[in-house]
Amino acid sequence: MPVSTFDLTRLEKVVSGLGATRELATEIDRRGASRVLVVTTGSLLESTALATVREVLGPRLVGVRTTAQHAPSDRVRDIARALGETDADAVVSLGGGSAVDSAKVAVASHLAGRDVTSEAGVLDPAAGFGSDGDPGFLHIALPTTLSAGAFTPAGGVSDVETHLKFAVIRPELQPRVVIHDAELTRETPDWLWLSTGVRALDHAVEAIYAKRHHPLSDAVAEQAIRALVTDLPLSVGAQSTLDSRQRCLDAAWMSLFGGFNTGLGLSHSLGHQIGPAWDVPHGYTSCVMLPHAMRFMAGIAPERFAPIARALDVPYDAATARRAAMACADRLHRFIAAFGLPTSLEEVGADRQDLPKVAEQTREELAVFDAVDRPVSADELLTLLQAAFPRVTVPAPGPGDS
Repeated sequence: MPVSTFDLTRLEKVVSGLGATRELATEIDRRGASRVLVVTTGSLLESTALATVREVLGPRLVGVRTTAQHAPSDRVRDIARALGETDADAVVSLGGGSAVDSAKVAVASHLAGRDVTSEAGVLDPAAGFGSDGDPGFLHIALPTTLSAGAFTPAGGVSDVETHLKFAVIRPELQPRVVIHDAELTRETPDWLWLSTGVRALDHAVEAIYAKRHHPLSDAVAEQAIRALVTDLPLSVGAQSTLDSRQRCLDAAWMSLFGGFNTGLGLSHSLGHQIGPAWDVPHGYTSCVMLPHAMRFMAGIAPERFAPIARALDVPYDAATARRAAMACADRLHRFIAAFGLPTSLEEVGADRQDLPKVAEQTREELAVFDAVDRPVSADELLTLLQAAFPRVTVPAPGPGDS
């Protein structure tokens, strides 16, 4: 067997449970920080979630800055300036992936002493950062969605002029502590909660069928799929419970455990470009593209769908692996549609004439991250995007549907 490695991030602790936000001050104090800048989104400025964080931080709070969907570069630059102006020694991100990513990239600029919002990829270790042993700037994340952006050392940022999205990657950018408290998610809109739950499913599925998949991440991702399919429907509506939302938060963590070892593939790369191109929330990009990406991967690596099939209660026979993989894609298509979430590019406001540009940008990203077994051409991606454009009939119920 070939040599296998599994790298862990610099995440030190996950604190999970109802009311866990009260641990925020303890985690800051024990690391010697005293001046905290909060990064959140405009939609949370008047929320009880932010009011709770303010109360817990008390005199440690030196300011609040907001960002927006897809972490626009101008907002990120404003946050970086605020880190210096307030002499902050810690940042707390409150919200979804945009808040977390904005904090990461702003910290990268702050530590490097320059604007890094257009420096895609792994930053030069000598570019203003500490040694490999330096834990970096203290960042504590309090997610209010299921995007799981707090569990990676990469931050996405969108250029406000070109609408292209880049990833800035450095080990020091990984939040050191993540606090999962479903109490903070009470005001998260159902569409956002559910669509980011599909985003978490996307993480888990793509980690399992990635060419660098690993037995450890396979097992954890399988459990994430099972938990999300069970608890996501129980986390909204009249039957909603905070316990089910708490389990969804932890499932989102499991969905991305080991993601930087496996790499994330076709659906994620498409989503990275679809999002800023037409201002589509990341969760919606997964709602639209995940089933199509799964069908594409069913023709490349159907044998890797066994853990996905188990989690979805879809019969799997290695002799007919492709048929089972396609059934998994249909199962998740039905699951997404049952929530009334969008399942086509047409529904999220995409423009057909932009599809070739998005296909080419996706091809370039796939080549960089190398998570698919073979190169995927722009023509193949364009065909996939065209298939995802019109509203489509939801597949008939099959195994695994309740």
